[in-house]
Amino acid sequence: MLYAILAEDTPNSLDRRLAARPAHLARLQALLDAGRLVLAGPLPAIDTPDPGPAGFSGSLVVAEFDSLSAAEAWANEDPYKAAGVYARVKVRPFKQVFP
Repeated sequence: MLYAILAEDTPNSLDRRLAARPAHLARLQALLDAGRLVLAGPLPAIDTPDPGPAGFSGSLVVAEFDSLSAAEAWANEDPYKAAGVYARVKVRPFKQVFP
């Protein structure tokens, strides 16, 4: 089943986000390589694709997991969470309708 992982960043976490980014992307690449990643990306803090020093307000990942608990476990092991980038992470079942 698909799950949406919506994470909210802590204030002023851009430097921590950038430092943890390679490890974060490696985990996403593993999901992609396994054919389980639908989409993933950051949420810019301002209305532009490149927010510069304003940074990001969070992230969204939609991927396939065996269960809600497996998706939650994966989200809780994210390098951004370990680095203090994420203040909160919500994981919800997701039903893709489009495309």
